[in-house]
Amino acid sequence: MTIDVLPATGRFDDFATFMVPRKPGGGGCVCMSYRDARLGMPERIAYMEDECSHEPGPGVLAYLDGEVAGWCSVAPKSTYRRLLNSRTIPHLDEERDPWSIVCFVVRGGFRKRGLMHDLLDGAVEHARASGAELVEGYPVDAGPERVDVISGYVGTVRLFEAHGFHRLQETAAHSGGTTRWVMRREL
Repeated sequence: MTIDVLPATGRFDDFATFMVPRKPGGGGCVCMSYRDARLGMPERIAYMEDECSHEPGPGVLAYLDGEVAGWCSVAPKSTYRRLLNSRTIPHLDEERDPWSIVCFVVRGGFRKRGLMHDLLDGAVEHARASGAELVEGYPVDAGPERVDVISGYVGTVRLFEAHGFHRLQETAAHSGGTTRWVMRREL
């Protein structure tokens, strides 16, 4: 089993295979919830296609034996409109423009293989290669409990801690009724 995590730059078609709705009029965030949720579906798709067309791109894709298996959104925090206007996720050291990891998606059929670990490592490496000095995420603190797929899109504190992140500050944000933390890693 070979796992590769690559920047989404130049790979919009792979991103679209599972992040863009198949049915005309279908719903979904297309990973735009933090970027600009005001946009309609055609504009969301066009926005992400444009983001995938140039550096640094909007995130990373995981491939399992050459087949696209997952996604992680990672980009400078200043590119996420919802984070900049958030009343629940605090702004800390914004003059450094940390890179934010806001979303994980693992395709059905590829789950329970540890791909979120690979995606997180790939996101950190992509941020580092793109010049980031600091990367942060906003995962849920589920403790020893499992998190449902919907609420777990932000990752867990345990996942982030396993990859060298530390808790910086509890937020007023929740996912699935569970408190989220600002977690950071210096690069």
